[in-house]
Amino acid sequence: MRRVHVDEWSSVLGDGMFRQLRLNSPATGRWFPALREISWCITKYNSPYADLFFSPDLENVSIHILPSWIYAENPRDIIPTVIPIISAVPGPTLQSLVISVDRDPGVPWGCSRESLSSVVLCCGPSLTEFTSPIPLSDAAVDHLIHLPHLHIWRVENPPPSYYASSLPLVFPPLTDLSLGKGACEWLSLFRRLEDLASPTRGVTSLFRLKESLEALSIQSLPGPITDFSLASPIQMFRNLGRLDVDVSCHDEDGEGQCIFKLNDDNVTKLAMALPQLGYLILGHPCFENTCATTVACLLSISVYCVKLDTLEIHFNTENIVDDLKNISEDPKFRELRSLPKCPLSFLDVSPTPLDIDEYGYKTVADGMIDIFPSLKICKGVGDDDWNEVTKHLYLPHEEAQTGRR
Repeated sequence: MRRVHVDEWSSVLGDGMFRQLRLNSPATGRWFPALREISWCITKYNSPYADLFFSPDLENVSIHILPSWIYAENPRDIIPTVIPIISAVPGPTLQSLVISVDRDPGVPWGCSRESLSSVVLCCGPSLTEFTSPIPLSDAAVDHLIHLPHLHIWRVENPPPSYYASSLPLVFPPLTDLSLGKGACEWLSLFRRLEDLASPTRGVTSLFRLKESLEALSIQSLPGPITDFSLASPIQMFRNLGRLDVDVSCHDEDGEGQCIFKLNDDNVTKLAMALPQLGYLILGHPCFENTCATTVACLLSISVYCVKLDTLEIHFNTENIVDDLKNISEDPKFRELRSLPKCPLSFLDVSPTPLDIDEYGYKTVADGMIDIFPSLKICKGVGDDDWNEVTKHLYLPHEEAQTGRR
């Protein structure tokens, strides 16, 4: 057998079935010595028995930790169970290692750092994918960066401190990079490396990464830093098709403040630098309505990112009717409005507030269609004003259909 999948429903078999596997295991202690791929959803019933399934020649390992199990236990108590499983993963033959957990409630993953780092340090040039919420040692991070075929990488911790010096450093040709709690430090490092690059040098630290990177995800930002210091380093990756800044201004209890500090010019520069974008999340919109961006930045995004079909971004709606009128009347927008625009049909504006009168619905709908000609839905949770705008969005489409008949 080459592939085994153990899902969450294995728990219905109970601990007894896995004990029988242990008692009746072959002399080698492994049931599947030729196994190449395993997908393991850890539960409290199957966690002590993972070693029965691991073979020394595993190539693809996926370990998923159930949120329901974490919530039922003290998050700290999960670590002693996870460490033996991680330690059993064979490194030399690995092509991919994925460790994932949904809605992590604060598991102290640092306790697993050394176990996972030991596995990573054993990985060879065959490794193409590494994803984990667990931070690594500096040596393990350095080892991954020097693997020539690494294409998909989620890194949780900041870069090693010695990367601040002028070390010879060349990043692998990553196509998908996900930055966790150390996101700011990595982006600052990219900016410094690019600033230090000499035009006369044939090879720079980022020359492969700048060409290869297609997807960038930023999953954790501490504090109000969704500003130009974040956007500026990203602009060098001109082949990005997906940019996901997956952060919210407020916690689940609604506490916090708006962290979105970009303005219309910042967003325009970002859009101009990333013409291949099809997916753009610049943080999830909030209800504060204090941001400096207006609907004018949406026009820039639509024109400069003509492949875009997914968008979330903050924009201020306090004067949205006047802002849209200005776009239609101000000569500086004339050329932009005449250019081809993206095919976006659905705009998630939740929970962006909107407070306009009946006359404003048509003005906003017409203005949004001018920016996004294919737009059909502006989704605002529990917001009657956005729902009314959506109703008016359908009128131009219906009129166009009628005209073609």
